[in-house]
Amino acid sequence: MTKHEIKAVLDRVLSWPADLQEEAAAMLLALEGKDTFYEPTDEEREAIAEGLQEAERGEFASDEEVEALLRRPWR
Repeated sequence: MTKHEIKAVLDRVLSWPADLQEEAAAMLLALEGKDTFYEPTDEEREAIAEGLQEAERGEFASDEEVEALLRRPWR
């Protein structure tokens, strides 16, 4: 993204409702405070690659599996 494109987006933010402007500002301030973006571990990279390969093969969780996961209590 070019500086011109970024400025155009930021200019448009000024036309958004106040609550969305506040949310956008909070996100930008949070990003500004970070020195680097999150870098996954080697194990996480392997899991991501495996998940992408499964998706390419069309292997997805069934509706029943997703429902069962959502019913589990989060701890």
